[in-house]
Amino acid sequence: MKPLLAFVGYLEGFSFLILMFYAMPMKYFAGEPEMVSLFGAVHGGLFTVYVGLLFIGVGRHWTITALIHGFIAAVVPAGPFLFEGMLISGEYDLDAPSVD
Repeated sequence: MKPLLAFVGYLEGFSFLILMFYAMPMKYFAGEPEMVSLFGAVHGGLFTVYVGLLFIGVGRHWTITALIHGFIAAVVPAGPFLFEGMLISGEYDLDAPSVD
């Protein structure tokens, strides 16, 4: 689940950066709003998938804190890149049940 969430997080983060630093200037400085429509839709879809994966992973793999931090990371520019490092570190992992 971590690799899938990391992959979608990277795509979501890059789509946000492309939207802000390529599509928005094209709209306002070059008068071409088509890129905003395209990258806005792509970013919205990836955001939805990213948050959906967080919901699926909570309770199975991660704590509820992962959901909260992951959602905040999805809203903040470059947040998914930072959140992935925290996720890989095991900070949000559920405790493994002890085997007697």
